[in-house]
Amino acid sequence: MVKETISEIQKILFEPLLDRGMRVHNKTLKQWYKLMHLGRLLDLKAAMYVRLAKGWSYHSSCAGHEGIQLILGLSFRQGKDFLFPYYRDLMTSLAAGLSVEEIIENGLSKPTDVGSGGRHMSNHFSKPLIGIQNVSSATGNHALHAVGVARAIKKYNGDEIAFSSFGDSSVSEGYVYEAVSGAAREKLPVIFVIQNNKYGISVTNKEQAANENVAENFIGFKSLKIVNVDGTNVFDSWRGMQEALDFVKAGNGPAIVHAECVRMNSHSNSDRQELYRNAEEIADAQRFDPLNRLREYLLVQNLLTEEELQAIESENKKTVEDAGTRVENEPDPDPTTATMYVIPPTLENSKEDEPLTTPNRDIPTLNLREAINETLKEEFRRNPNTFLWGQDVASKDKGGVFNITKGMQQEFGIERIFNAPIAEDFIVGTANGFCRYRDDICVVIEGAQFADYFWPAMEQLVECAHEYYRTNGQFTPNIVIRLASGGYIGGGLYHSQSLDATFATIPGLRIVMPSFADDAIGLMRMAMRSRGITIYIENKFLYNQFFTKAQRPSESHVVPFGKARVRKAGNDLSIVAWGTPVHFALRAARKLETEHKIDAEVLDLRSINPLDVDAILKTIKKTGRLLVVHEHPLFGGFGGEIASIVSEQAFQYLDAPVMRIASKNSPVPFSRILERAVLVQEEDVLQAAVKLAGF
Repeated sequence: MVKETISEIQKILFEPLLDRGMRVHNKTLKQWYKLMHLGRLLDLKAAMYVRLAKGWSYHSSCAGHEGIQLILGLSFRQGKDFLFPYYRDLMTSLAAGLSVEEIIENGLSKPTDVGSGGRHMSNHFSKPLIGIQNVSSATGNHALHAVGVARAIKKYNGDEIAFSSFGDSSVSEGYVYEAVSGAAREKLPVIFVIQNNKYGISVTNKEQAANENVAENFIGFKSLKIVNVDGTNVFDSWRGMQEALDFVKAGNGPAIVHAECVRMNSHSNSDRQELYRNAEEIADAQRFDPLNRLREYLLVQNLLTEEELQAIESENKKTVEDAGTRVENEPDPDPTTATMYVIPPTLENSKEDEPLTTPNRDIPTLNLREAINETLKEEFRRNPNTFLWGQDVASKDKGGVFNITKGMQQEFGIERIFNAPIAEDFIVGTANGFCRYRDDICVVIEGAQFADYFWPAMEQLVECAHEYYRTNGQFTPNIVIRLASGGYIGGGLYHSQSLDATFATIPGLRIVMPSFADDAIGLMRMAMRSRGITIYIENKFLYNQFFTKAQRPSESHVVPFGKARVRKAGNDLSIVAWGTPVHFALRAARKLETEHKIDAEVLDLRSINPLDVDAILKTIKKTGRLLVVHEHPLFGGFGGEIASIVSEQAFQYLDAPVMRIASKNSPVPFSRILERAVLVQEEDVLQAAVKLAGF
């Protein structure tokens, strides 16, 4: 920390501003002080609410950070730029455009909270209407979202700036490195503001970073400007921010503003800094109180009098108290609204073609791979604001490992179809941010070359799934996440696992899994034309199989989410399946009929979430017996949910216990012999069905 006196502040910091022609008018300085003091009062008000157990159950003080936070907030242009604040950014959010009432409404979790309507934690401030983004509690993960929207700014030739603010500890997160690396490589208009108070809760920088100045971790990145400032000094913060803005606006690339701050209080209301900081250190931090430094400077330089400052302070106190009284009297959230805004509305007036009773030889057939490829191209022609990226998806004549995106870059160009680094978190996180630029954007990403490699992106997937809910319905990323999933290819570990049951545990996701070409077309159209996140699972074993072929449906054909399809009608028992096992179920059903005189009905779910419960109950009421078949291991598989639903809602119609057939509770091995022993097979379905029919 630079420990200069007040006179040195003027000489070292203020005079260089004058040299640059950036004279700070007295009126501006008065407004700066008014905002900073107002922020301090709100910070103290929050602590008071905590002590009285009246609200603000999470409070992370901004005291000691206000110099850089004030300037960051004022640098943000309302309704134009994109600001991603973090949980300590009360001062930033106030300066950026939140009112005192809006700050308190967030703190007291009122339904009037402009950011989340009480859904998000207190001290997480946002106002999407003017561009202050709603970010999660996962420290630093919004760095990827800022990079994503900065990519969109560059793609659309905009002049907006993305700001991402976070603490020094966030730099230890891998996705922050991915964000800075990607922004530097693409020369994106984003400014990362690192507020370094040298503590990650109780963990010091020395314990988690190679450099105490954590910005120095990024010195090797080309096209990246690093500006160091004293974050407790409003003038130095202003100087540094102008340098960063000049660099970014010139198109040179991203910038980091590294602000040295002090943490004057504990990390949060649940922390006790006395347990790991000595009294001398805590007292020393008070010496660099940004508010006191600015106040003393204004007095010493005769820019404002004591009377003028006291008048500002008195007015601020009344403003905060009056706002607090009004907000406290506002109603609390209505519990009946708690499950609203989990998944956004789907495409309206969607229509699925009726299955053809007899094939029409004049209509061409497509296999699963061809259907997905052609539908992607059709939708990209239909909406020019569609984009696609992922690993290995746009390399000359290659279109991914399985050629699903073959020919797309050639037709739609590198601006819309391009490769991403082998960084799954980066792929998903930047898609989230990209969608923020305009509402009609749809991003299709190949989340990983094989679904098994998607695990590093799970944090970003959860983030995407929460957006619509957390923003009280104000924002949802429009993303289709394509994943090549499943076994039967001799792929082994990391090339053959099934993830559908894992995804089903995350609220806010749509999960579909087509097993025939016409469904692949209809579900892809539905996903790309609907708001929200769709996990589009492609069983890679089925890509080029002749038995997935179907005649090309009409141009209006769309498969609604949550609508199962009866693949074979029957009366004796029901087989419910999805993905590759649908074909095993159909083959087993034919053998049941010819060899055992058992008439089985096969229901293809197609959609895991939303789930067609009505179709499941309908087939059970018809046959009285249920066999659930899936590729995911039996233990923890989604079949357990179906069995539970049927047991609870249709027990009286059952003539036998619900049975499940699935893969063994084992990873999928590489050897074809071992793989066959682990994965569910057609013979397993047949034997289980015979047993069920004879119960």
